[in-house]
Amino acid sequence: MQTTFAADASSDRVRGPDAGAKPHQATPEARVGTSTLDLGLRIVEFLARQERPVTLGGIAQNLSASKPTVYRHLQTLVRHGFARRSGQSGSYQAGIKLLVLGEASRRGFDVVPSARDELTDLGKLTGQAASVAAIVDGELVVLDMVQGHSVVEFGTRPGTRLGLHASALGKIWLAFGRDADKAPCWHEPLKAWTSSTITDHAALKRAVALTKKRGYAVAPNETIIGINTIAAPVFNHRSELVAALGITGSVQFIEANPKPHLIKAVVEAAQRVSRNLRSGD
Repeated sequence: MQTTFAADASSDRVRGPDAGAKPHQATPEARVGTSTLDLGLRIVEFLARQERPVTLGGIAQNLSASKPTVYRHLQTLVRHGFARRSGQSGSYQAGIKLLVLGEASRRGFDVVPSARDELTDLGKLTGQAASVAAIVDGELVVLDMVQGHSVVEFGTRPGTRLGLHASALGKIWLAFGRDADKAPCWHEPLKAWTSSTITDHAALKRAVALTKKRGYAVAPNETIIGINTIAAPVFNHRSELVAALGITGSVQFIEANPKPHLIKAVVEAAQRVSRNLRSGD
């Protein structure tokens, strides 16, 4: 039996340069067009995040939209391959085109193809889930992940967003990333994901300094109780941080003070990916 854990430190709000400005008075036609596109994109995102097919009624309820409206959108999405109907049940799930486009998009990040073999080997060597993450649009996002051989399976998937202050991968970015001292977490309240999450800025500063000193990071119980991660930095030919690579597993296997051979495996894998990037540049 497998136990699944998931963590998504998604932002609750987005504020741009026009935040607080008087709303633009769109024409009725513009409002209809915008709302139609908005609902279509929300349906696509909703389906992409589901692990099993969802009924028309379930989709409409989750998105607070009428069933006839959602049905019309689904027919268009099915026709273009972004959604597919599951058997005779009338349920819907993400279409194959999302998988194809997602893979094509991930290839735009140089570190993904360079790290893929290393993640696979690291997962086999340690038996733990291996992942690589990078900053995308100001957020730490998992770009690729390979499940290990543990009975614990992680719901984290490519596209999952992680908290900088509450993850080992995030601490790597705070320790080695360019302009990391300007990260929002240094001047905003730190969310407590668990009772072990670092919520004090002074404590976070000490944890980041320790990460920088020893070249790797850990985060036992900080995002999910009973789970720990070891992460190490990946650099390009300009010695700029481009990704954080790590393994995640139960604290039974990845202790708060991890065994040296696990640390060595992660650090060396990250170093090999760095060399691959340098040789490819």
